[in-house]
Amino acid sequence: MTVEDQDNPFRPTVQGVEKIQPKDVPSERAAYNIISDTIIGVNARKGDNAFQAKVTFGSVLLFATVGIAIVLLKQDWNLPWFAGALVGAFVGLVFGILASGIILMIYRTMRHIQGKHD
Repeated sequence: MTVEDQDNPFRPTVQGVEKIQPKDVPSERAAYNIISDTIIGVNARKGDNAFQAKVTFGSVLLFATVGIAIVLLKQDWNLPWFAGALVGAFVGLVFGILASGIILMIYRTMRHIQGKHD
């Protein structure tokens, strides 16, 4: 009889401790998503990329339209309408990329806090 077989009053018990189930361990894809969302990496989610493209495209159109309107209203600037469209489109491009990135950053952070690493 070994020492391990004897009753040890000081041996810790495992009562109340849940066993880790395979479903609780993140898959390789979930682990990649955690790292790419929180540290560094390329976001390969098709839905996120489509969302960012739609928001950026919409902001380019909106800001280009606003740029045209401003140039047409400010006749003393002596700019053609397409100059306003180009400046507005550039501002819209920068705004759309930053705004959609910030929205995705907040959304993905909340999903990771909830334990959803899809």
